Amino acid sequence: QVKLMESGGGLVQPGGSLTLSCAASGSIFSMYVLGWYRQAPGNERVLVAAIPRGGTANYADSVKGRFTISRDDAKDTVYLQMNSLKPEDTAVYYCNARLQRRPYLPEGIYWGQGTQVTVSS
Repeated sequence: QVKLMESGGGLVQPGGSLTLSCAASGSIFSMYVLGWYRQAPGNERVLVAAIPRGGTANYADSVKGRFTISRDDAKDTVYLQMNSLKPEDTAVYYCNARLQRRPYLPEGIYWGQGTQVTVSS
């Protein structure tokens, strides 16, 4: 069983900063791509940022230069540093992981339960 647990969401004023964390727990052999998605009310869930193991991160155009994704493989944790937040960043943010639970099992996709980020004055 694998579980992803997000933390760090909340209410912040425009121009402010937040850092989201997502820790994976359970039986994990290797974590490949880690990412953050977001879903605003009435909209589809969209990719915010993703980072492959040992690779280069990629970002949605709307967050480039403001958000930074990073990972700590020793802690099975991925972070999203969000700066210069705007009201349009308001959404539920979901952690996503493509990982293998065992070397002989295929890769699987796992999701966290989501954390609310609200940017408002």
